[in-house]
Amino acid sequence: MHEELRAALAGLLDGLPPKQAAQAVDRLIANYRGTTPTDAPVLRDRADVAAYAAYRMPATFEAVRAALTAFAARVPDWSPATHVDIGGGTGAATWAAAAIWAGHRSTVLDWAQPALDLGRELAAGILPDTQWQRQVIGEGLTVPAGTDLVTVSYVLGELRPDARRAVVEAAAGATSVVVIEPGTPDGYLRIREARDQLIAAGLRVLAPCPHGDTCPIVPGEDWCHFSARVSRSSLHRQVKGGSLPYEDEKFSYVAATTLDAPAAPSRIIRKPQLRKGQVLLDLCTAEKGLRRATVTKRHGADYRAARDAAWGDDWS
Repeated sequence: MHEELRAALAGLLDGLPPKQAAQAVDRLIANYRGTTPTDAPVLRDRADVAAYAAYRMPATFEAVRAALTAFAARVPDWSPATHVDIGGGTGAATWAAAAIWAGHRSTVLDWAQPALDLGRELAAGILPDTQWQRQVIGEGLTVPAGTDLVTVSYVLGELRPDARRAVVEAAAGATSVVVIEPGTPDGYLRIREARDQLIAAGLRVLAPCPHGDTCPIVPGEDWCHFSARVSRSSLHRQVKGGSLPYEDEKFSYVAATTLDAPAAPSRIIRKPQLRKGQVLLDLCTAEKGLRRATVTKRHGADYRAARDAAWGDDWS
């Protein structure tokens, strides 16, 4: 899906005056990094949506794909038949789901009609089993009974607390739920709240946490987040003003389900530190909470696995 998405985005800003695109990107950056919730769509018109898709869609796609990949690893024999993407905008999470599983039907719910229209345009002929439906994201939101998978990506930060709770409550009616937010302290706190709400609703956390107990991280001292590498197209570099061929998207997430599946024994929560003859792994574990493991050459196969391990991987 990566190359298909890049091709769909190519030429998106053709005909849009550079100044207008730059202004839209600046405003979207302020909204993305800000802390002010809203009761109205952030994406207001075609210029906003085009700028958003070029500025954010590749990074959102990679972050959601990473979260869904971690979840799918815990349920290797399961795939969704139905998928609802709450607040999906132009559909980045729907593209990510299509990169993991085939044969499902997706419904993108969003309150911004321009975003839905552009999402449908980008997905034409590539994601044929996708519906684009206008819907207020907040109180009164419902998810069809029997939905297999719900994604909620980069949405909760735009909402007031009561609307956030309503969205997570609706999502919790599905078999499996994956919620993704920016990998910031505030984004992590929103994920932590969503995690607590999903557990209270009877779902089992499968990723990234190896347990369903209280998160061992002390708020204000640290936060749980991960990183996804995003390759920049020329369009992406043009819109974001960057020169490097890649960037790293930081994200926080939680994946929960009613399926009978085990969480990982532990997860690597920081980039592994390679030393001469040893690898240092910062882990979140089911039994001992946060701990550092030192894996040396004496550990044989474990040492080789540790050298190949990445931030966010399962570890046993």
